[in-house]
Formats: sequence, C-alpha cells, structure tokens
Amino acid sequence: MSWETFVGMLPLLAKGALLTVELLVLSAAIGLILAVPLALARVSRKWWINIGPRTYIFFFRGTPLLVQLFLVYYGVGQFEAVRESFAWPVLREAYWCAVITFSLHTAAYISEILRGAIQAVPVGEIEAARAIGMRPRQVYARIILPRAFRMALPAYGNEIILMLKASALASTITLLDLTGMAKTISAKNYMPVETFITAGAFYLIITYALTHLVRFLEKHLHPDRKEPVVIVG
Repeated sequence: MSWETFVGMLPLLAKGALLTVELLVLSAAIGLILAVPLALARVSRKWWINIGPRTYIFFFRGTPLLVQLFLVYYGVGQFEAVRESFAWPVLREAYWCAVITFSLHTAAYISEILRGAIQAVPVGEIEAARAIGMRPRQVYARIILPRAFRMALPAYGNEIILMLKASALASTITLLDLTGMAKTISAKNYMPVETFITAGAFYLIITYALTHLVRFLEKHLHPDRKEPVVIVG
C-alpha cells in the first residue's frame, strides 16, 4: 500500500470512528439510565415487580444483537400504525434505530451487573444506615446505589468495550461507522487487508482510551484502594 493511499484513507476512517464513538456514548449513557430501574426491580422480592425486567433481560441476553437490530430497523416499519405514529421520523432513521437497539441491548447486561453489585453491598452498611434512621429510599440513594456503582465500575467498563466491538454491526443497516467506512474504502482501493488493519488500529486506540478512563474513575472513586501485593516465590 502506497503512502498516499494510507494517508488518504485516514480522514475517512476517522470520520467513521467518530460515528462509532457517538453510537457508543449514546447507547452506554441511555443503557445505564434504563439499567438502574431494571436492576432495582430485579432485586425486588415481589414477583409482579421483577417479572417484567426478568423477561426483558432474558430476551435481550438470549437473542443475537444482529437479530434485534434487524427487528428494529426492518421489522418495526412493517406496521402501518408505527409508520403513521409520531415515532416514525425517528424509527425510519438508521442512526436512531442503531442507538435504540444498542441502548436496549446493553441495558439488559448493565442491569444484571448492577443487580449483582447491589446484592453484594455489605449488610452491615445497610443495617447501620437503618439504625441511624434512614428511610428505605435514603438507604438506596445514599448507601446502596453509590456503593454498587463503585463495585460495578470494572464490569461496566468491560461491557462498554464489548459494546464498542458490537457497534460494528451498525454497518449492516447502511451506517458508515468505522467498520462500514472500512468496507466502503476497501471496495474502492481493493486493499481489504491494509484497510481493515488500519480500522483495527482505530478500534485499539478507542479501547485504550476507554480502559484508561475506567481506571481513572476507579482510582477517583476508590482513593483508599491499594495495589495488590505481588509475592514472588
């Protein structure tokens, strides 16, 4: 591959990478917002409260993301009631279909991460909060959820990185994200290996940035955490 060809593809791949980051940030943020009430409902002992979230999580964890994406992008538009509704201007756009699907998908996984973290909060801390007169809502807002978020952060970071790689499926519904742009470029320059290696380098850069962001948040939220002691035998 000539230097001119390599330099020429960089701006296009950077544009695709920007779209990938947009999809990731939006879906991760919306997914987290949806995951909090889902996780709270999942830890409820009342079956009529957790049956809905349990079914939702089972569906989105049990079916492929590609199938979910096709159902939203191709399937929803088959209903005339949807095409005539106020939501159609949004649902007919591939960009928003991808954001909706990725958000719903990642919300199912994040909610399970939060559920595990909520259940892992030490009972002593909860009992201490109740002992000083905190109401259940205050216990959740001031003790359980902040503690759970800190414990769930490493797993949440892994989910973000997995979502980054899964976002490549957006190219299947005409979006020119990083993978979609790489496909378009390789179809023109007939250099798929070089093009996709360069696209892979972009993914690695984004992953590197996300990893260090999560580590920074971990250190900020756990200032008293010490590095593990390595014993050399």
